Amino acid sequence: MTRGRSKRQDAALLAWEGLMRLAAVLLMLSLSLTGCLSVRQEDVDAWTGRPVGELDVHPVFLTMKMMRTVTPDGTEIRNYVNSKDVMSCGGGGAVTPGFKPQGYSAIAAPTTYSSNVMCTSSTPTCNNLFYIKGGIVQRFTPVGSGGARCFTDERMRPGFSGPVNY
Repeated sequence: MTRGRSKRQDAALLAWEGLMRLAAVLLMLSLSLTGCLSVRQEDVDAWTGRPVGELDVHPVFLTMKMMRTVTPDGTEIRNYVNSKDVMSCGGGGAVTPGFKPQGYSAIAAPTTYSSNVMCTSSTPTCNNLFYIKGGIVQRFTPVGSGGARCFTDERMRPGFSGPVNY
């Protein structure tokens, strides 16, 4: 126990420090996901009018989970999901020695232990939506959710066939 503070205040301070560390980690994670990346209009527009076959063999989109729906007017909507599950945990605790009367050195003093753990999880996702009609891409719309920001570059364009890490 620190001079001038009670055991309860020390425990509260430890818990607060743990929460602040967790908040700092989450903030850094959020900043690393957003960075300087953005959706470039020329990359999005490059898909308009392209045959769906080019999308079927594109090396970046092949690595993503794809969900397909069809609207009543026959428009196929493909969602290529780019996501990552993120989990962060933090916590702290305290050990507080108990009171031991003078003259009873052979008796062990009671000790109090306390701990706390807080975990959060999220799935930042970029939903890469392609609207297709008659085998031709009508439009490409990236939509971020869960705190993610989508980005595009030349690797996302039709015809790209090189190696990539993203």
